[in-house]
Amino acid sequence: MLRKKAWSLVALGVIATLLLSACGQTPAAQPTAAPAPATQPSAATQAPTAASFQIPDIQQGKFNIAMVLIGPHDDGGWSQAHYEGLLYVEQNVPNTHGAYVELVPEGAESEQVIRSLARKGFNLIITTSFGYMDPTATVAEEFPDITFIHVSGYKTNNKNFGNLFGAMEDMKYLAGMLAGSRAKKDGNPKLGYMATFPIPEELRLGNAFALGMRKTCPECTLDVRWINTWHDPVVEKDGAASLFDAGAQVVFTGADTPASADVAQAKGKWGITYDFVGSCKVERCLTAPYWNWGPIYAQIAKGVIDKTYKPGFQYFDADSGGLGLYGFMEGQTPTKGVQDLPAQDVQLVKDTLAKMLKGEFTRFDVFAGPIKDNTGKIIVPAGEKLQQSDLDQFPPGAPGLACKYCMYWWAEGITAELPKLQ
Repeated sequence: MLRKKAWSLVALGVIATLLLSACGQTPAAQPTAAPAPATQPSAATQAPTAASFQIPDIQQGKFNIAMVLIGPHDDGGWSQAHYEGLLYVEQNVPNTHGAYVELVPEGAESEQVIRSLARKGFNLIITTSFGYMDPTATVAEEFPDITFIHVSGYKTNNKNFGNLFGAMEDMKYLAGMLAGSRAKKDGNPKLGYMATFPIPEELRLGNAFALGMRKTCPECTLDVRWINTWHDPVVEKDGAASLFDAGAQVVFTGADTPASADVAQAKGKWGITYDFVGSCKVERCLTAPYWNWGPIYAQIAKGVIDKTYKPGFQYFDADSGGLGLYGFMEGQTPTKGVQDLPAQDVQLVKDTLAKMLKGEFTRFDVFAGPIKDNTGKIIVPAGEKLQQSDLDQFPPGAPGLACKYCMYWWAEGITAELPKLQ
C-alpha cells in the first residue's frame, strides 16, 4: 500500500522500478519513553501534536530492530499489524530486540526520528508509511552500515536501503468473491468501496475486489467513496454510512479502522475490514484481508544478521505467508456471514486461496484477461495479464518503464467515475 500519503508524484509512476523485483487509538498525553515488559518491544510514544520524541535505546549484545509507525501501535489496523510483526521477530529470531516509535508525522519530523534511531545504533530500521520514503533514503546514505527497509514506496539504493510490499490484491480478490456471494444471497446486488486516496494502489485493490465480486455475482455493482485519509475513525464511519445509506449491502475499506463493520453492525448489513487479523470482531464483519508481517520481517532480519540479505525491491505474493483472509487461514473459522453462503461460492474461495498459497495463482492471475472496464472496453485481452508496471502506475508510466495497460480504469461493475489525475 502506498501508505500513508498520496503524493502527486505517484501519478507519474509509483513503484515503477518495482519491475526489477522478482518478486482504539490511545496516544500518550505527553511524550514518554518507557521500556516495555521483556516480552514486548520497547516504545517511544508521543501525542500527535507534540514537537519532540524520546528515542528508545538499543540492548547491547543483541541485534536491534527499530520500527517507525504512522499511527498508534494498537490501532487495530495498519500500524498494529506491523507492531505484531515486530513481536514475531523477537519471539522467532534469537537474540533480537525490537523497539518502535509511534505517531510519527511524515516529513521533517520523521527524518529526525529515523536519524536518531540510527545514531542510537539500531542494526535494522523499518519505516512503515509512504511519506517516510525520502527521509529514510536520506538517512540511509548517512549510515551505510545500517540496513533500512521502507514499506510501500518505490526507491532503493540497492545497498543498505530497500523497499518492501506485498500483493494484497490477492486477498481483496477473494474478499470480493465473498462479498458478491453475500449480496446475491441477501437479494441486494449493491456493494460499496471506501477508498482512501486516488493512487494506483487504491484503483488496483478496488478493481481486484470487483473482479472477485463478479465471479460470484455477475449482476453486482460497486460504488466508491473517496475519503482522503488512511486513518480517521470519524471520517471512515461517515464514509461507510454514506455507502450503506446509498443502498450498499456490503462495504469494504482501504483504510485502517474497523469502521466498515462497525457501521454495518448498526445498520444490519455487512462490512469487510482490512490490514489487521484482529479487526474483524463484530458479528456483521464478513471477513478481513490482512497483513502478516512477522514471517517477512523475520526473513529479512535473519538475512541481515547472516549478511545474505541484499536490500532492493521486494514484492511478496500469497505464497510468502505474508497475507491472509480472515476466516480461511489455518486454525480460523469462517464468520457467521460466510457460514450460510452457497457452498460452491465458499469452495471457490477455498480452492483459489489454496492455489495462491502454493504459488500457483499470483497477483498477475488476478488480472488475467479478458477484462473489461466499466464502459465495456476491453482493457486486458484474453491470453494477456497485467505486469508489475501495469499494477503500479498511472499512464504512461515512468521513463523507460512504460506500462502497457496501466492502472487507470475501473473494472466492469464499478459505477464510479475515474478520479482526475493531478
